[in-house]
Amino acid sequence: MSAFTTISSDKLARLIGTANSPSLIDVRTEEDFAADRRLIPGSIKLSHDQVTDWGRDFAGRRTIVSCLRGEKLAQGTAAWLRQLGVEAEALEGGFEGWKAAKLPLLDARKLPPRDARGRTVWVTRARPKVDRIACPWLIRRFVDPNAAFLFVAPSEVIGVGERFNAAPFDIENVFWSHRGELCTFDVMIEEFGIASPALLRLATLVRGADTARPELAPEAPGLLAASLGLSRMYDDDLEQLEAGMLLYDAFYRWCRDATAETHNWPTNKVKA
Repeated sequence: MSAFTTISSDKLARLIGTANSPSLIDVRTEEDFAADRRLIPGSIKLSHDQVTDWGRDFAGRRTIVSCLRGEKLAQGTAAWLRQLGVEAEALEGGFEGWKAAKLPLLDARKLPPRDARGRTVWVTRARPKVDRIACPWLIRRFVDPNAAFLFVAPSEVIGVGERFNAAPFDIENVFWSHRGELCTFDVMIEEFGIASPALLRLATLVRGADTARPELAPEAPGLLAASLGLSRMYDDDLEQLEAGMLLYDAFYRWCRDATAETHNWPTNKVKA
């Protein structure tokens, strides 16, 4: 049974990808990280010996700390965070325990460079519909919770990416884009190595809505309709993205927890 200062891998796995996911901090040593450059999805890599410098940034937020095996580095960092007013817990078994449980791990080698504030920066075409909302949702929930997104004129995506060190996505002839029948959302799941049954189910809906193949899933037309509706409701792409986060949170939870649930309206019995 987990102590109040620790959390098990299975409990943490249920939180990752949801709007209620805690902040995740990986404090493995550089040597341990070099041996396996993967991260628990949504984690950021920070140094345990600088916790008093960065710790207050997490005040008021539930935070989970992992090290290699959930021992001294995670326990000590979490204890320091609690001293700084952070609701902090250590991950039982650490990174090795998570890996032994065969839970998804993010390939950090695929991450674009971070800016001075530690964020990944991405750029794509303005006026998003499906893929260009789904991908930021995926990144914020599973890759980098602090990621920044720039929406610009289609002709300027590459130039903005070069000038502002931002990773272009969902345009032609870039790494993060459609491949064959796969949309960019599919590609990100595959490249980052974060596939799960729920994400793969959601990817089918996104692909069906984004590539005009409603036959892929009966829910795909509904996702397309909701996406087009959002694009008409918001003139500001960032406001639309924030609204879209809730939309994809709902579809993800349906894919993970509620696909077997049905709603039947009770029939009225006719009295003789």
